[in-house]
Amino acid sequence: MTDVTARHDISPPHPERETNSPATPSTSPETPGSSAARRALLVACGAAFVAFLDLSVVNIAFPEITRDYPHTAPSTLTWVVSGYAVAFAAFLTPAGQLADALGRGRVFLYALAGFALTSLLCALAPGADWLIAARLLQGATAAFLIPAGLGVVLSVTAPERIGVAMAGWTAAGGFAATVGPAVGGALVDWFGWRSVFVINVPICLLLIVAGWTLTRRDIRHGDGLPDLLGTAATALGIGAIVAAVTQGQQWGWGDWRTLVCGLAGLALLGLALWRSGRHARPAIAVGLWRSHRYALVNATAFVFGASMFAWLLAGPLWLDSVWHYSVLQSAAAMTVGAIASMVTAVIAGRTPVAAQRWLGVLGALMFAASTFYMATDAWNGTPALWSAWVPAGILGGGGIGILITVLGTAAARSLPPQRFAAGVGMNLTARQSGGALGVAILAAVFAANPGQPLTAFHTLFAVCGAIAVATAVLAALPVRSQESLA
Repeated sequence: MTDVTARHDISPPHPERETNSPATPSTSPETPGSSAARRALLVACGAAFVAFLDLSVVNIAFPEITRDYPHTAPSTLTWVVSGYAVAFAAFLTPAGQLADALGRGRVFLYALAGFALTSLLCALAPGADWLIAARLLQGATAAFLIPAGLGVVLSVTAPERIGVAMAGWTAAGGFAATVGPAVGGALVDWFGWRSVFVINVPICLLLIVAGWTLTRRDIRHGDGLPDLLGTAATALGIGAIVAAVTQGQQWGWGDWRTLVCGLAGLALLGLALWRSGRHARPAIAVGLWRSHRYALVNATAFVFGASMFAWLLAGPLWLDSVWHYSVLQSAAAMTVGAIASMVTAVIAGRTPVAAQRWLGVLGALMFAASTFYMATDAWNGTPALWSAWVPAGILGGGGIGILITVLGTAAARSLPPQRFAAGVGMNLTARQSGGALGVAILAAVFAANPGQPLTAFHTLFAVCGAIAVATAVLAALPVRSQESLA
């Protein structure tokens, strides 16, 4: 992604072109290296770090959460993970539009305060239902952090420095994924799972203090609020489909509740898409999908997100329930894949654009090889860190790093410069939506194999492998050599 942004001359777009862009450069950028630009980048990187850190630390904490709520079905508790992803995906695009309308710096600071508050609600949750509700709210506030923070950075950064700024912002998310398992493991082992939420509060307060001056240069863009009905339909639609998949085994796949959730979810998403094609500030930036390349990239991100999220949650569960690792041991083991991901992401970012399509195919096949290997009898109740976990972690994590970088780069390249931020946001939405579905698939597989953890894990890993192969097929599809997106 860094190479792409650096090559483009991202000049300030015309105001009429900003309706679908959650973060575009303002008309008064600071000079390169100015203190305002550096401060904005530092604060935005901190916010991206804390938002993406929550994705990895909660996976490590999940086994402890299930033990703390023994009377709640594991399939229900997966909403602690998928609920965050659903809310994040649904609110990402309208959050950027709202930041444009009300002021990016102002919305960013409110989002930080909201993230701190919802993190505290998660930490204080007296029961599983409260925790799930708090995680939904936390995911929504995290969705506001990303486009508003990115918008603040782009609004005070000179065009020729935007590539450098985006590199730093992207690296913050990658660093969060790398250190997340270690940080989460240490916190859970020393202070319990609630501490992974408490730690967000002082970080957010520090970022609020550091970014307090960001509102001084706020310039409002756009001429109205986002489509609230479309946003609600998107959130409820994704949530209903996830509920149908999550609870289908428990209710019965032919049960009226499963069918109602599934059909209602499809209908609500259809409504959201219909409104988005007609609303001036749509909940889903469907106009971007007129690019064949961009549509294919996001379809690939959605499919891969399902496999990736399921795999990332299954890892800590395997280490805990099958190999009986401690939290710290699990955290150390998960770091293998995270480091591999960061290394391959750097390599992929420096790969010539012409080779990135097939590099993406390689990344998907690496991930597929890892998951299919984990579905074999070589993975059993006997711990095999060096002979089994490390090779699988390097392959799987390496594949993730390649794919995320290649897909992000392709999303940026398939759109004009002034749509860059909107394109990155929609790409995240696609991946998070697929991730929510992937966690639901995990819940369904485990519900179908009660008391048979090895069978459940092997089935899940095989499903993840099949989805990864589908990802490779999508990544290999040719795209139109030339197309225009106004």
